[in-house]
This record gives sequence, structure tokens and C-alpha cells, in this order.
Amino acid sequence: MDPALDEAVLPALLARFYGKVRRDDDLGPLFNDVVRDWPEHLQRIADFWSSVMLASGRYKGNPVVIHLMHAPRITPEMFARWLALWQETTSEMLPDAAAAAMQAKARRIAQTLQGVLRLQPALPPDPAGGPPASAAFHG
Repeated sequence: MDPALDEAVLPALLARFYGKVRRDDDLGPLFNDVVRDWPEHLQRIADFWSSVMLASGRYKGNPVVIHLMHAPRITPEMFARWLALWQETTSEMLPDAAAAAMQAKARRIAQTLQGVLRLQPALPPDPAGGPPASAAFHG
């Protein structure tokens, strides 16, 4: 991997990116409704990108299940907007090669998630207000 991409870069990159997401007219309402603890979310997302890009193995969640829980509110346009903000932010903060690598990975992840969201119905919410019962087995 590009030496410009390391653990030290991720927190600032993700803070800037999700700051944009939170203020975005299309993405903000969903993220602000769903994320209850932003510092915890940013740490989990840092673990995710560390695992994906740096092979750290820190991320232990299941992003597919998380997205399925919110599938009725997620549109293809939201994925396009997310990717546009990701490209903008990574280009601002990383050298070209590192930005391109993260953008390519994000596009592949988005394609996978969009495919899953189209093929599977959303998980029904738990009547008690928690995550769907099946999330306990995957998350």
C-alpha cells in the first residue's frame, strides 16, 4: 500500500468526510438519524478502513447487515453522493495514489452493497426497538 496511507491519516480523513456527510442535504438526515454516537462510529469506521486498506484485521462488524437494516431509506443516488464526497475528501487529503486506491475500494464496496440491497429485502426491525434479531448473528 502507498506509504502515505497509514493509521495516522484515517482519523482526520474520516472526521472531514463524515463532517461533509452530516451536513449534506441528501445523506445528512439518514446518517444523523442512525448514528447515535459519532466518536464511536468514527472509530468503528477507522477500524473498517484500517482492515480494508491496511489489512489490520481490526474491524469485526458486518457492514452488509448494517446497511440492510436501513435499506428502505437508502437509494442509488445516496451511494453516488457518498462516493462523490469520498472522492472529494480523499483527493483533498491524500496523495494521488492513495486517494485513487481508497476511491477504487469504496466503489467496489458500494457496488457490492447496492447489489445486496437490491437482491434482499430489508431486515424487519426488532419490535423491542433493537437491531433485527439476525444482526446478532452477523454484526
